[in-house]
Amino acid sequence: MHPTELLRQAGLKEYPLQPLHGGDMGQVWRAGPYVVKTHPSPPAGMFQAEARGLFALAQAGLRTPAVYWACNEGLVMEYLPPGEPDWERLARMLAALHQLRPPAYGWDDRVFLGRFELPSGTQSDWQRFWLEKRLQPLLEATWSQLGPLGPRVEALFKEPLPQEGPALLHGDLWQGNVLHAQGGPALLDPSVWWGERAVDLAMMTLFGGFPAQFWRSYRGLYPIPAEVERALPRYQLYYLLVHVHFFGSSYLPLLLRTLEATR
Repeated sequence: MHPTELLRQAGLKEYPLQPLHGGDMGQVWRAGPYVVKTHPSPPAGMFQAEARGLFALAQAGLRTPAVYWACNEGLVMEYLPPGEPDWERLARMLAALHQLRPPAYGWDDRVFLGRFELPSGTQSDWQRFWLEKRLQPLLEATWSQLGPLGPRVEALFKEPLPQEGPALLHGDLWQGNVLHAQGGPALLDPSVWWGERAVDLAMMTLFGGFPAQFWRSYRGLYPIPAEVERALPRYQLYYLLVHVHFFGSSYLPLLLRTLEATR
């Protein structure tokens, strides 16, 4: 759907459209005080799930753009003008988020990682939940591309994982989903659910990661046990599998290097 039509549906004034960088999972425009996000063939429910995730993060005390309209065809949000990075403030936000203690693992509403829909529902057994509801769907989607790496990844996640207890996760927390805005940092493009914070930490240390200033502040507020640090490459495989699914075999060498780092 054209972004102007989304503004009309939302009952909002039309403005000249300016393309913005929207990553690989959407097309994004600025329209005056609004951001309009669409996709040429979005899975049903994806944008509504993103809106619910932004609301959940905002309810938890994090800064996110306000959502004005969400439907199958797109999303209309608040435009936040860019500002200077404030890594210490971001560290405080995320440490507080990760110390929330929800009752179980999972999420009762629909969950998407990019355009990939993950199983909904909650349970108390993290090891079983992670294997059955997060890893296995991605392994099934990428199995034909993985070759001999598939059984190695599957076997690895049958080994016990360290546990700190459920936390509220952003779910796709790389630097590109942090907006350094006027008034402080804000989070974008979430894949919100309840899981071990190591899932967020894994993405935060993948693809360049966050700067040392951030990590000094974050660790000071919420130290990371050594066993959780050692497990991060295992969780990074989750994100690499979805990249293999969407972008193909070019991600297999990085997946192999990450698999080797789990030893």
